[in-house]
Amino acid sequence: MIATLAAMMAAMLMAGCQRETGPDPLKLTGKMFVFNYRLAYAAYIITLSKLEPVPEGSIVIATFENPAGGEPLTLTRKLFPKLDRVVLESPDLTCVKKERPYAVTIEVKGPAGETLQTLETTVTSDIDQDILPAKPLVEGPAYHKNPEVFWGGKAPERFETARCAT
Repeated sequence: MIATLAAMMAAMLMAGCQRETGPDPLKLTGKMFVFNYRLAYAAYIITLSKLEPVPEGSIVIATFENPAGGEPLTLTRKLFPKLDRVVLESPDLTCVKKERPYAVTIEVKGPAGETLQTLETTVTSDIDQDILPAKPLVEGPAYHKNPEVFWGGKAPERFETARCAT
């Protein structure tokens, strides 16, 4: 009887600890590299679904491994209570290599700066970035042909492709 009572008390205490932290507010639902051929850039795209409400003023901070080396790339976004989906797009990237996993860390912070959740994942590309042109093919809001690529309005026989300096 005493052992059963002690086991029940321990279970209640453990359950109480779990309720204090609560379930994770976000779930990772997608991750990939996007290669924009027209504008000659690559970027990480991470999608998250909101599972639980977050306090007003919460933010998400994503840290992306820099494929070119050096300091990681970071992105901070406000979480809006009424939006059920969060899409994070990294700054433009260079030197993405095929079949190499790149680290991404996502931190959800409450309004006072407290960490509500941390997600760690990797993103792997199935192509190298050198398939992209070295310069954007178009420029401006109307997507006019880039004169640095199209001489006299004509396409070159062969486009120069992106190269990694490292």
